[in-house]
Amino acid sequence: MMCAVTIIVGSIIENLFHTHSARAYMEGGQFQKATTCEGKVILITGANTGIGKETAKELLRRGGKIYIACRSLHRASEAKRELIEETGQTNIHVRYMDLSSLESVRTFARTFLEEEPRLDILINNAGVMATPRTLTREGYEVQFGVNHLGHFLLTNLLLDRLKASAPSRIVTVTSKCHKHGEINRNDLHGRHEYNPFAAYSNSKLANLLFSNELAKRLEGTGVTTYAVHPGSVYTDLQRHYEIVCPLLDTVLADWIMLLCFKSARAGAQTTIYAALDDELAGKTGKYYVDCQEKLPHELGLDEDTARWLWMESEKLTGITTRPSS
Repeated sequence: MMCAVTIIVGSIIENLFHTHSARAYMEGGQFQKATTCEGKVILITGANTGIGKETAKELLRRGGKIYIACRSLHRASEAKRELIEETGQTNIHVRYMDLSSLESVRTFARTFLEEEPRLDILINNAGVMATPRTLTREGYEVQFGVNHLGHFLLTNLLLDRLKASAPSRIVTVTSKCHKHGEINRNDLHGRHEYNPFAAYSNSKLANLLFSNELAKRLEGTGVTTYAVHPGSVYTDLQRHYEIVCPLLDTVLADWIMLLCFKSARAGAQTTIYAALDDELAGKTGKYYVDCQEKLPHELGLDEDTARWLWMESEKLTGITTRPSS
């Protein structure tokens, strides 16, 4: 009976989803300008699949020199092969980096700076979502560690190169889930209480606060920062859903997600917009959804928490940065 219901509902959803109006609505804002990025060096974390891969594809197609930094060289190399086949462009380079290891981030940054004289666009895209409670190499909660701390360290290690290449941009992928987040100053790593989805929201709030504080610290440098919400996107990011919520591990759930979630290509549009749109050149520290500037939840505008998180992140990553003005 369940199988029959699944097939029937799936058929209805498929027919609905393939109507032009339904698809256009669900896919959201699109970056339709013909802006190129020829001569620009672009680094994207976690671009072997999903939104990151679609971002890499479009920026490669538009003439960029693309580096993708991933924890699986095999999957990244396969993504590189596919992107070259799909775009006809070959200026894409695979490098190893595991954001759950701060030492790996340092090694990657050191090697990148030795081989590449410029960096025009840094896209902090990689992430994990709703994982069972696990720890990074340094013992930090993995969602906070990968989604925030790894990118915090990477960005700061590459800042001088970004400044030297100015005007340059930093795009950080956050989520509307930031409105459900909390920066718990007494329990950042969920040692006393842990919920997979809450921990994800916390890390996405951290992403937004980081982007805002970074913008203030970079005033006058020619480096601008943008936080983007890609939308609800159907990608590998949901691979832990069935562990934390077994009811989601069904064919029916897959069909529902196909209807209600964006494609990876659509999810990449706001990242591409923030990376390339000329109209954003004079803006920094803003939040974007569907290729439009939006006001984030008030939690994402808390300057005191943003400063505290920055200082705490310095301690946790072992890096010292210049004080904000």
